[in-house]
Amino acid sequence: MDEDRRGHHERMLAGDRYIADDPHIARDIRRAALLQERYNATSIDEPVARRSILAELLRGVGEEVEIRPPFHCDLGYRTTIGDRVFANYGLVILDVAEVEIGDDVQIATYVQLLTATHPLQADPRRDKWEGSEPITIGDNVWLGGGAIVCPGVTIGDDTVVGAGSVVLRDLPAGVLAVGNPARIVREL
Repeated sequence: MDEDRRGHHERMLAGDRYIADDPHIARDIRRAALLQERYNATSIDEPVARRSILAELLRGVGEEVEIRPPFHCDLGYRTTIGDRVFANYGLVILDVAEVEIGDDVQIATYVQLLTATHPLQADPRRDKWEGSEPITIGDNVWLGGGAIVCPGVTIGDDTVVGAGSVVLRDLPAGVLAVGNPARIVREL
């Protein structure tokens, strides 16, 4: 995989495979890390400051959004959060691909939304090749504590994902899914 290293930032943005140590990607990760440091150092008494930092960090932030620190993401500008979203402590969004979170979503502690993928073959992984697949969370979804949503997953409106579940595949609207891997146990 002796591909030219120029343009890997653009390859990442296009959803193509890319080399992770591209200087443009590193610049964007640093920018996001500095904004997260500021956000995570804010007080509960600083809602205006928190909102301002989120608006600078993320691609879009709806009305009445509360994300309790600590909050971590890769880039920020690939994530959109709808109205009235609540995320408890420890949310991690690895957003090298787009992450769309709908309205009225409830996210419990230590949830992970992971868009990054890596080759299974050792040589390309050693050469720092990565990929990504977007994640979409519908409206009125509840993600239980410690849930992990993997690359390429879409979760339909009104669905509940149980605590500790690992979501590997799309979930339709209006179901309860639990386990590792997450399986639908009933309609809601």
